[in-house]
Amino acid sequence: MSSRLGDDDWVDAYEESLDSAQAGRRPRSKQRPAHADASPAMVIGVDRGRYDVVLDDSGATRVRANRARELRNTAIVVGDRVDVVGDVSGDEGTLGRIVRVQERSNVLRRSADDTDQFERVIVANADHLLMVVATADPEPRPRLIDRYVIAALDAGIEPILCVTKADVHPADWLRDYAAQLDIPVVVLGTDGAPDDEAALRRLLADRTTVAVGHSGVGKSTLVNRLVPDAHRDVGVVNVVTGRGRHTSSSSRALELPDGGWIIDTPGVRSFGLGHVTPEAIDRGFVDLQPFLERCPRGCGHSESEPDCALTQAGVTGELDARQRARAESLIRLRGLALEHSGHARASD
Repeated sequence: MSSRLGDDDWVDAYEESLDSAQAGRRPRSKQRPAHADASPAMVIGVDRGRYDVVLDDSGATRVRANRARELRNTAIVVGDRVDVVGDVSGDEGTLGRIVRVQERSNVLRRSADDTDQFERVIVANADHLLMVVATADPEPRPRLIDRYVIAALDAGIEPILCVTKADVHPADWLRDYAAQLDIPVVVLGTDGAPDDEAALRRLLADRTTVAVGHSGVGKSTLVNRLVPDAHRDVGVVNVVTGRGRHTSSSSRALELPDGGWIIDTPGVRSFGLGHVTPEAIDRGFVDLQPFLERCPRGCGHSESEPDCALTQAGVTGELDARQRARAESLIRLRGLALEHSGHARASD
């Protein structure tokens, strides 16, 4: 087989050879086989057109696979449930073939920025979004937490706040922030420090959890603690810029000792919400719901709308300092969503 064939060409040729061997001749039509004997599996890693999957009927069998050519335009991500044919022994040098992607229960998306119309699917079929935030080095960013929560709730995924480096700086205000958002919170120190690791393990047991966080917050270090044989690369924070180095280059699902999976993802410095509707943004601010419920239908929550209950509450002093900061975050995200929708209509 020519070495000049590209990835898709290679997959086409490989699939033809499998079909020919199975049928004893080259297929005369484009009708695809039903693959009734395909093995169900979960995608645990993606690397340059190859997919690592774990078979449902054997918790230990890992198979390397390509995709069938009819799926060449279908995004396959970590967490996807798929059907695999071919060699599913998992032996070194063998290759299976993904022939179906099963219906997803949810997907976690982000865009490059708030006006970007291109949505990137990060993972599929997750139960929890573990938002890893450090108390310092790098400094916590409340508005990034807001973005995580909005994206999680929009996808139907439960957000959990995980605070690291609690032995470096107090985590009290982050606990209070999680209470405002009405989400679970666990606070961890560095290795050997007293923490809530046992509580975190109970939360994650028998669930699929995707971990996200700013570079340098200790996300890969946490994954290595939860999965001792994970061996995820860890880095340090630049003392000048206060930024961490990206150590995870691709998403990877790792099996937890107590059951379930944790998906480590590359560190991000932004989390675009270009795919999220203004109404979904409102739902991410559960602490402001009493004010938002008093707003007229279609309210954009801006100072130019005199009937906006949220802005009125800010003027009359009903909002405390933290609620005012949260309201400013909501209004800013709402404005960006409106700008994005304007760009989208202009390009139609």
